[in-house]
Amino acid sequence: QVQLTESGGGLVQAGGSLRLSCAASGQIVSPDVMGWFRQAPGKEREFVATIRLSGGNTYYRSSVKGRFTISRGNAKNTVDLQMNSLTPEETAVYYCAFRTGNRIIVSAVASADSYRYWGQGTQVTVSS
Repeated sequence: QVQLTESGGGLVQAGGSLRLSCAASGQIVSPDVMGWFRQAPGKEREFVATIRLSGGNTYYRSSVKGRFTISRGNAKNTVDLQMNSLTPEETAVYYCAFRTGNRIIVSAVASADSYRYWGQGTQVTVSS
């Protein structure tokens, strides 16, 4: 069993920054990628960013490139998401997602179906 623990959500003003962290624990075999999705009220869950835990390759949705940075944490199987210049439209519940097993193909990194394990979500609210 694998558990994901998220931290770092909160309230910030537009233009501000937040840092999210996610740590995976439990029986982890062949860790592949770990990343973040978000879901705003009334909208579908969407991909934000992900990182390959072995090698460090990163992938971002286009709207966050240059503002968000995903990185591997100091501890094994942890990632951080630094979010800068946040906008009110980015208010959402942010979910950590983790894939183990076969190496994901690049075209699939943005699909929620590619990830087996999910965190419970952390609220990010950006006020205008």
